[in-house]
Amino acid sequence: MTRRLGNSAAASDVVQDTFLRVYATSANAEIASPAAYLFRVADNLAIDHMRQEAARARVIAADPDQEDVPSREASPERALDYKQRLEVLNAAIAELPPKCREVFLLHKYDGLSHSEIGERLGITRSMVEKHVMKALAHFRDRLAGLLD
Repeated sequence: MTRRLGNSAAASDVVQDTFLRVYATSANAEIASPAAYLFRVADNLAIDHMRQEAARARVIAADPDQEDVPSREASPERALDYKQRLEVLNAAIAELPPKCREVFLLHKYDGLSHSEIGERLGITRSMVEKHVMKALAHFRDRLAGLLD
């Protein structure tokens, strides 16, 4: 949820609202698929939150002279943190075996499907999937200490 909404505070609010709504609803009605209902409520609340943020941004853009609007620029500490994380990510990408790195970059940066990558490189779709999974596992291990 944090990744989708862009910050952990908003994600926490949506998760709390989700559980409150599900709890209130479950007391009055029997839910056939609780997990599906929970995810649907969370999804709807996340969409509502993003719409509210977009509306708020339009209001702020329409009146740029508002003085109480916090700066959108990252603090120097946050900019340095992002730069350091990017350096670690680039190093992790460089550590991948050449074919694995090529497959990963074609998939994540160029947006090619597994089938398209397989055709381009002359390998099976299954092998493309294995390379992508290997890269993701490598990043998970390499970047574990940097993730919030």
